[in-house]
Amino acid sequence: MAVEPLVLASQSPRRRELLALLGLPFRVQPAAVDETPHPGEAPDVYVARTAAEKAQAVSGPAVLAADTAVVLDGSILGKPVDRDDARAMLERLSGREHSVLTAVALCRGDAAWAVTVRTAVVFDRLDRARIDAYLASDEPWDKAGAYGIQGLAGAFVRSLAGSYSNVVGLPLVETRELLLAAGLLETPGEGARP
Repeated sequence: MAVEPLVLASQSPRRRELLALLGLPFRVQPAAVDETPHPGEAPDVYVARTAAEKAQAVSGPAVLAADTAVVLDGSILGKPVDRDDARAMLERLSGREHSVLTAVALCRGDAAWAVTVRTAVVFDRLDRARIDAYLASDEPWDKAGAYGIQGLAGAFVRSLAGSYSNVVGLPLVETRELLLAAGLLETPGEGARP
């Protein structure tokens, strides 16, 4: 059976790596959408809306998009704009629990599927030296909440409840379920074959 190609509407190398683990061929075409939260928009509504807008902004037979937000005290911590912003985020996260929300949206023809996944993450206490050392790396700058769990900041995480891949940027179990629902995976264990 010939399978339509899947388009990943993301420029994130982490999402590319995670999606590749599902064994489904895909091509990458980043979506150009405004990722600014609307005034008063709840974090779960924000990620769901942004993921859906990304999926709709890219053309293809089937388009998968995702959006991730780090949420602390009901506020979205986006990607840091500069070093001071990144430092402020890490100081706020230090020694506290926060949530990571990722919404995944899949469009195929006129049909659409979506899911939002929440993971609770608890950070160790971070002193100024640890934050400075992390800020000296390349890691914080393109990541929600100014950290990437799959890199050096993995040593900041005291505990995690939920999906690890969700924190990286694409919850694999739920993404696989969407792909199955859309008929893009032939069997529960393998990617569809062209």
